[in-house]
Amino acid sequence: MSEPLETQPELAFTVRQAREDEYEATGELTSLGFATGPYAHLPRRPERVALERDAGARAGDGGLLVAVEDDTNRLLGTATVTRAENPISRQARDGEAELRLVAVDPAARGRGVAQALVQASIDLARSWGVPGLVLDTGPLNHTAQRNYLRAGFERVVARELGTETGIGTPQVYRYAFDDVAPVRIRLVRPHELDAVARLTVEAYTRDYRLSETYRRSLVEVHDRARSGEVWVAEDTATGELLGTVWTPREGSRLSDVARDDELDFRLLAVAPDARGRGIGAALTEHVIGLARIRGVRRVVLNTGSSMVGAQRLYERLGFVRLAEREGRIEVEPGFFVDLLAFGYDLD
Repeated sequence: MSEPLETQPELAFTVRQAREDEYEATGELTSLGFATGPYAHLPRRPERVALERDAGARAGDGGLLVAVEDDTNRLLGTATVTRAENPISRQARDGEAELRLVAVDPAARGRGVAQALVQASIDLARSWGVPGLVLDTGPLNHTAQRNYLRAGFERVVARELGTETGIGTPQVYRYAFDDVAPVRIRLVRPHELDAVARLTVEAYTRDYRLSETYRRSLVEVHDRARSGEVWVAEDTATGELLGTVWTPREGSRLSDVARDDELDFRLLAVAPDARGRGIGAALTEHVIGLARIRGVRRVVLNTGSSMVGAQRLYERLGFVRLAEREGRIEVEPGFFVDLLAFGYDLD
């Protein structure tokens, strides 16, 4: 089921540290947020409810954040940033900070509140001088997971240990402040969709003759982000977008080239000015890593026969031709394209 990046008009709100007179309301909002979330069907354990409601205890190290509507001072959401030595920490180690209990008023969901809280939590943790910010979230928290990936968190499967009754194995995500790579790959953000469309068109028109139909399809990034996952490669020093690739959400596929137990991807593009930096390889390897996390057996793709540079990239990374899946298509009247197929087996 597709899910829009933004479902309602944006709210005017401010994210800041909670005041003491807001602790009770913040606790109530936290409990409401989780009681109406994807695990609302589970019995509410008294100790868990007590943790959610005791916002004052979470404010001790300055990490209790709230999102407050500018016009009304209404609390819209909250998040807690804590340190590894704090008793409520579950995943933090070696001096890391941890993000916990991100909750948004049901009436304010889909309006950028959660994303703003996550970004403010990153900024706060960075100001503490910690090596990274970690969190865990239930497997059914798909919206939250996309928020974390959009912010730049990376999933760390090696730290996903143990299960919780009714929840399963929590997923662990980390945002690194130490040893930051020159390029960070994350999900696209709503305000970047038009920029990604321009980047994609510039990348493809630089090297290839395109039909008008195909050119129009390149700019439909809003639709791709609603139905699938549009990833971007971001220069961590400047924030510049260097490239992009499109993958399906788990359990879906983008094209007929994919079979059961396979992950396909499309529209790998690198900004012309960013070529020679390994961006195409990094995005492709990100897709391979995503396939490993999802437990599929192969990554597959189609590419035009004229896209020789892309073919060389895939072959260099270990992809092999899947001749039995190749063919010719008519993309518009009188304009035919020969499609090659490649696959990467995840042994």
